[in-house]
Amino acid sequence: MASFSFGAGNARKLRRIPLYLAGRLLTALVPRSRERWVFGCAVGVTDGALALWRFAAGRGERALWLVADETQEREAERLGIPFVRKDSVRGLWATARARVIVVTHGFGDVQRYAVTGAFIVQLWHGIPLKRIGLDSPETTRAGSTRAGSTVARRVLAVLYRRTTRQISMLPAASHLVRGRLETAFGLPDARLPVTGEPRVDVLSQGSADERRHAARAALDEACGRPLGDTRVVLYAPTWRDGEPDPAVPDAEEWDAITAALDRLDATLLIRSHPLGAGDYTPRVSHDRVGALGNDRVADITPLLPGIDLLVTDYSSLAFDAALVPLPVLFFAPDLEAYSARRGLYGTYASVAGADPARTWTDVLAWVGGILDDPTEALTASRRRSETVHAHRDGRNTERVYREIRRRLERAKPTDARWGARRAPR
Repeated sequence: MASFSFGAGNARKLRRIPLYLAGRLLTALVPRSRERWVFGCAVGVTDGALALWRFAAGRGERALWLVADETQEREAERLGIPFVRKDSVRGLWATARARVIVVTHGFGDVQRYAVTGAFIVQLWHGIPLKRIGLDSPETTRAGSTRAGSTVARRVLAVLYRRTTRQISMLPAASHLVRGRLETAFGLPDARLPVTGEPRVDVLSQGSADERRHAARAALDEACGRPLGDTRVVLYAPTWRDGEPDPAVPDAEEWDAITAALDRLDATLLIRSHPLGAGDYTPRVSHDRVGALGNDRVADITPLLPGIDLLVTDYSSLAFDAALVPLPVLFFAPDLEAYSARRGLYGTYASVAGADPARTWTDVLAWVGGILDDPTEALTASRRRSETVHAHRDGRNTERVYREIRRRLERAKPTDARWGARRAPR
């Protein structure tokens, strides 16, 4: 069963309109500090926000993390990061006072009602293949009747544009990706510098052997057992916007999958999207099948060098894997329906090739050949990297930080938003 949908989320947004208005009043009255930064991330103390926090804090910025729950509190404590609960009074005050707010998913990563007037950095969390934001009808889906849905869509579209207009900077991986983000967020290109994404620096730092060793150790820890020399296949289906996942194997398919894993001496790790859920549990427990969900690993990116093959459909992981590089097998059982409902940037064939897998039978027919000889798949992955990643030097975080500082320094020092008095006329 799906755990989240745009329709349900958008209904909550409409009910919160009075709170947003109250937040606007608060941020109009409370001056922002010239020094404070706050960070948040929907999936934990991780992702590009963590990379940027480390860099900014290392250069003396007063950086605070806003956590959502006890799990995130424990992780922040483990990493030595100062934090407060985002839904507390202290979280509200910290957000209202911050000069810089850094998020990876949305304003709900911090205290959403107190972001107005800050310098907001939206790092985002992946290079989109599926259409997002204003480019997809799913973003404003709401209502159970045609009339109600139409009115709600219009209201939500207006709210979405007004919200995204507050974003001061959204770093892009390349000029191609910048074009997608511009239309998705309704932002001018001046707010989208091509710096590269901080979250993928880990895939370009150190040697390939060092990255592989660190990733394998992290996979062993996440799985709770050593994987040894077994070949690891990661299956990462994307979110179906609240709809059931059509790729969940039936009993016969599970039998074929586990038999193939035994034959290939491979382990299958399954990572469902954190906003969706599918019953990816074999009917009979098998030690070659494991879960690698967000509850075990908040950010899968650093673990990619330890994977031998990625199987996915429309996930941005295919573009991240290109930096390793990692062979990718595309599996799209609902290509026509998903493309019609959600929409894709460009053609699927331009990314996945002309003949993606459409059934688990197809996947199992091809996976062995790719594991034994990944040459062709690696060549395709490298081409994807050259297309979507303008920078592959492990210094994206540094570029993003320096661009933030450059833009802050261009702002008038007497701007009242930053807590200073206006100069006398």
